[in-house]
Order: sequence, then structure tokens, then C-alpha cells
Amino acid sequence: MIYLLNLVILISPQQARTIADFNKESKLQGWYVVNDVVMGGRSSGNLSLSSKGHAVFSGKVSLENNGGFSSLRYAFDEIKTSKSSYIILKIKGDGKRYQFRLKHDSRSYYSYVYWFETSGKWEEISIPLAEMYPSFRGRTLDMPNFSHDSLEEIGLLIGNKKAEEFHLLIDRIELK
Repeated sequence: MIYLLNLVILISPQQARTIADFNKESKLQGWYVVNDVVMGGRSSGNLSLSSKGHAVFSGKVSLENNGGFSSLRYAFDEIKTSKSSYIILKIKGDGKRYQFRLKHDSRSYYSYVYWFETSGKWEEISIPLAEMYPSFRGRTLDMPNFSHDSLEEIGLLIGNKKAEEFHLLIDRIELK
């Protein structure tokens, strides 16, 4: 009987850890927008809360002055991960391509990234951490994909090498 109990514990699904779950009472403290203006660009992104309680990442990407991106970031205390961990995003996009980003150490100069397309409808995007590759300023680094045992920062970025408006609703972000 003890062996059966141990087996059940070993094969039970991993519990999801909520990183962000937005609702009408949500505070956006700790979230911040970084636009290409840090490099001289002219893009403008914004984070707000919708009347239904979803986070709204929206704005306009400009290519002026070598710009071309807007990003949203959130740093937090370390969360443990495993080799089989993945992120679940419950979002409603605008049909555009976005990048999910994370850092195992919030002080690291590079991020691990994963591109995904949105459909214009509510959807859940599942992102295996092991498929996220290291990148710095849009360049892939010659390093292994994510294989750390924790993370400290997540983010979203739009930078499709064209001037465009964007609008992304975020319901929740989980680590599973």
C-alpha cells in the first residue's frame, strides 16, 4: 500500500503556480513597460486594467530613430522550476506575433524568449521552458536553452520589424 501511495504522488500532475491572475481589484504594482525610447526610439506601450479586470498591454510600435519594440516586465521573488515546467498564458491578442520572455536571474543581461502568434480570440498558450532560447537585444546567444531551476522575471514584447498598433488582453499567467 505504501508503494502505491508513492507511485500516485510521483505521477500526479504538477500543481500550477499562479504568477499573475488579473481581476477588477488587481493592482499593477511591480509591472512596468520598457519601450525602445531607452535606445532613442519612439514606440509607446501602456499597461492598464480593463473594466472586466484584464490587464491590457497596448500601444504603438514605431520604427523611427531605429526603434521597433515595446515590452512589459514583471520581477518577483524566485519561483522554482523543473526540466518539464512550462508557462501557460491565458490571453486575447489582436492577431499579431508576440514574444514571451523570462529571466532566471532578474539581474541577468539576457532573457530567454519564445515567439507566439495570437488569434484574436481568448486562448491558452503553453510554452515549455526548455524550448526558450537565450537572446540579447534581438540576437540569439550561443548558449543552451533554458535549463535553470528557478525564474525571477517574466515579460511580453512586441517587435515585428514594422510600425503597428497593438492590443493584448492578459487574464492570467501560470507556471506548471
